[in-house]
Amino acid sequence: MSVSFTRKERYTVDDLLHIVYLLRQPDGCPWDREQTHTSIRNNFLEEVYEAIDAIDQNDSENLKEELGDVLLQVVMHAQIEKEENRFDFSDVVHDVCYKLVERHPHVFGSVVANNGEQALDSWEAVKRQTKQQETYTQTLESVPKAFPALMRAQKVQKRAAKAGFDWPEMSGALEKIGEEARELAWADEHHVVEELGDLLFSVVNVSRFLKIDSEQALQAATDKFIRRFAGVEELANERGLDMRSATLEELDQLWDEVKARNSR
Repeated sequence: MSVSFTRKERYTVDDLLHIVYLLRQPDGCPWDREQTHTSIRNNFLEEVYEAIDAIDQNDSENLKEELGDVLLQVVMHAQIEKEENRFDFSDVVHDVCYKLVERHPHVFGSVVANNGEQALDSWEAVKRQTKQQETYTQTLESVPKAFPALMRAQKVQKRAAKAGFDWPEMSGALEKIGEEARELAWADEHHVVEELGDLLFSVVNVSRFLKIDSEQALQAATDKFIRRFAGVEELANERGLDMRSATLEELDQLWDEVKARNSR
């Protein structure tokens, strides 16, 4: 038995809410009915990353679709909460609107912000107050652990810097990389993970000084590696060289050729 529903040429947010409600009903979709916050947690992450990829590709048409998928995830989670009589989508909308007004006293109040940095400081000040963060440590602890590790590290470092816990200039952060690299080289099997983490954390600190997003920088480096690897494989095939049986010196020579060719 199909669910009674009238198709339209153009739908609204209210239609989306109603469709998700129908999907979750006993005579709706078996898969949708079974889902919980936990079961679709990774789906949420995947949809956000796909939206980000569309932004990176400057693909407006795909971005429109991916933003819809993100919105669907929001509506689905809100519907699950509504079924438990805790909150619904209208509460989500109310809370975000309330937060936007409260955290923009430089727009909706008397606080003055003449540039983006001052506006961000104003936002953070209100955020600390509303979340009752009385210590700088609490602001660091509030950075979600679900963030990608590089993103979380950079955000924690930025908040620590606001407390005055920072190098006076980038040279100190650069020297720390060398120190951590040496400690990693000397580490035993019980401390190697810890020392590797310290090294990565130090590299992220330098990216913060350079005002570079460490996550994006590593993504770009990975893309570059793939392009150069493809060039190495192409050269190896042209010269009848089996990469799996080739020596490291042979492959390194091909790599240098590809690198030199791409740098021209």
